[in-house]
Amino acid sequence: MNSTLISREHEALFQTYKRLPVAIDHASGCRIFDTEGNVYLDFLGGIAVNALGHSHPRIIEAVEKQLRKYMHVSNYFYQEPQIQLAEKLKEMTGFDRVYFSNSGSESFEGAVKLVRKWGNARGKTVIIGFSGGFHGRTYAPLSVMDKPLYKNGMEPFLPNNRVLTFNDCEQLRANINEQTCAVALEYLQGEGGVTFATQEFADTIEELRQQYGFLLIADEVQAGGGRTGHFYGYQHRNATPDIVTMAKAIGGGLPLGAILAREHVADEWKPGMHGTTYGGNALACVAGLVVLEELERGITENVWKVGAYLTEKLQEIQQEFPEKITELRGCGMMQGVVLKGESQPIVNALLTRKVIANATSVNVVRLLPPLTITTSDVDEFIGHFRAVIAEA
Repeated sequence: MNSTLISREHEALFQTYKRLPVAIDHASGCRIFDTEGNVYLDFLGGIAVNALGHSHPRIIEAVEKQLRKYMHVSNYFYQEPQIQLAEKLKEMTGFDRVYFSNSGSESFEGAVKLVRKWGNARGKTVIIGFSGGFHGRTYAPLSVMDKPLYKNGMEPFLPNNRVLTFNDCEQLRANINEQTCAVALEYLQGEGGVTFATQEFADTIEELRQQYGFLLIADEVQAGGGRTGHFYGYQHRNATPDIVTMAKAIGGGLPLGAILAREHVADEWKPGMHGTTYGGNALACVAGLVVLEELERGITENVWKVGAYLTEKLQEIQQEFPEKITELRGCGMMQGVVLKGESQPIVNALLTRKVIANATSVNVVRLLPPLTITTSDVDEFIGHFRAVIAEA
């Protein structure tokens, strides 16, 4: 059955994804079941999407209830699910306004439009991003990224953007000036190897922001939604962004993104200046509300506790194989294992053991399990991971 579906996919779809050789039948919690009856331990979580795991009963219940009311009516109407979710996000984050989108790329695209509107009225036109950052695959995100695979042959990109070296304070100081409109970054980079901004780098951004008055965009699409223990990754560095972009975990498995902003920035947009047909879909919003409620009910504590346990067990493997593992990065349910060799062979070997993880930045094994995993799930993963490292 797996081979049949794979063959059909090759004939029907654009070949833009390098898929795993697994055809999904169903999934539950941190387990994925393929069409041949194999069961996989999922430490990828839909690439940080399934915060509560697969097929969470409260999400299913909320979506089924909303299905009986309506699925889509457009943003011409006032909708309780949207308003309720926005209110909860404001309450949990302290931001003033929420705009709903469908994805992380769309959220970042909107954030760039928003800061451009703000900056053009003030003579500030340059947006700065950083090496290793990932903000999406549409033109605004790509314009502040340094990913040749995503950009080659699709130029030209948006003007007045610069990509600087992540965590390089000296280069940052040399490139910030009165024309700087915004600085955009992931405080914990995902595709960039699960790499944190240093405290010095975060402090330098804030110092320059006070001096030059630019806006700060925190991309929390991957690290946000409680994945690191804090609701946002930037909280590990005591940053105070003007704008946050979100997606992934916030929808609990349904397509949902968001832009959160302070009032002085959000007020730049008037009716008609930005919009979306599907953004803030009622089904996605009721799922998102369940995610936030579950975070408040104790999932965050699980992230701290089980995340620390995962780190401890990874440290034991690193100590056992220092010639193979050079560094551990991240925290909570967003962790990276830096190898001396390439990471893809390790991820491939894990897959043969029915364990799903991810290879990124050539030599990093990225772990993005559901926030609900237990210490028993960690023990199972660690058993397989240790064996694979030992055999490498």
